[in-house]
Amino acid sequence: MKLVFKNFPLRNHKFAWPAAIAALAANKQGKFWELHDQLYENYNRLSDQKIREIAQQVGLDMEKFDKDMKDPELKALVERDFQEGAGAGVRGIPTIFVNGRQLKNRSFEGFQAAIEKELARER
Repeated sequence: MKLVFKNFPLRNHKFAWPAAIAALAANKQGKFWELHDQLYENYNRLSDQKIREIAQQVGLDMEKFDKDMKDPELKALVERDFQEGAGAGVRGIPTIFVNGRQLKNRSFEGFQAAIEKELARER
């Protein structure tokens, strides 16, 4: 099994794109999930200032973070992920695919059934 995380910042959330880039900038310091989780926890209070505050709280080197936030490669990666998601029919988050098939039932049982179905196809 392989888990792949893709960025799909919602267009109607003013700070979703900066937050996605911030998480990738944090990844360069080995703190993707720490920042990611705090950004999600504070999704309804995000601003440029709040993103920086959270980055400081998780212990990022702020000079490096500020530089990485301006990295055009990170912005391009978020854009690429978004376009891939839109092309695959993603309309919201979270969206989960198992072997290219969108998982509708995201309960434990739904995951288990989808994975078992895919494993049976491999036999």
